[in-house]
Amino acid sequence: MKKPEAVVFDLGKVLLDFDYGKFANNVIHKCGVPVDELLAAVNQSELLIRYESGLLTSQEFFEQVKRASKYTGCFEEFEPVFGDIFSEIPEMIALHARLRDRGVPTYIFSNTSEMVIKHIRKAYPFFNTFTDYILSYEHRSVKPQPKIYEVVESRAGKKGDQLLYIDDRLENIEHGRERGWQTIHHVDAGATVNQVEKILLS
Repeated sequence: MKKPEAVVFDLGKVLLDFDYGKFANNVIHKCGVPVDELLAAVNQSELLIRYESGLLTSQEFFEQVKRASKYTGCFEEFEPVFGDIFSEIPEMIALHARLRDRGVPTYIFSNTSEMVIKHIRKAYPFFNTFTDYILSYEHRSVKPQPKIYEVVESRAGKKGDQLLYIDDRLENIEHGRERGWQTIHHVDAGATVNQVEKILLS
C-alpha cells in the first residue's frame, strides 16, 4: 500500500465528540416544547442539514429553531450555547499532533455550521493547527455529495491514494473509497490510531 501524503479528518465523533442533549438541557427552560421536540429540530434534522449546507444563515437558522421550539431567548444567548456541545477525544487529538510533528499535511473535512466552528475555534486550540479546512457551509455542499470531495482534492492538491481519510460515517467513507482515497472507518480511537501508525508512522 502506498504511503499517503496527507490525512483528512472528519471532525464530529472523530476529533470531538458531541451531544445535542447538552444544548437542549441548557435552553429547555426557555422553550415551550418538550426536550424531544427541541432535539428533533436540531439533531441531524432537515433544518440542521440546510444550515450545514449553507442554505440558511445563522440568524435564519435561529429564527426557525425559535419558531419550532417556542424559544424565548435572543440570538446572542442562543449562539454560544448551540456551539457548546463538544468534548475532546484525546487519543485522536494526540494522533493529529504526531502527524503534524512529522510534517504530514492535515485537513478538517466536516459537515458543520458557522456557529459551531466559531465556538470550536475559540474553545479548542488544536483545531487551529490544521493545514486547511473544508467546511460544508462554506461550499454549499455536504458529505457524501461529490462536489465537496472535489474541493478537498483541489485544496490539498492531491487525489486518489495520496489521501488518507478518517470518518465515522460509512456512507462518507464509501464515497472517498470510490475516488481512490485510502480510508479508515472510525469506530474506536485506539483502533484508528493503530491503523494510522501502521500506514504512516511506522
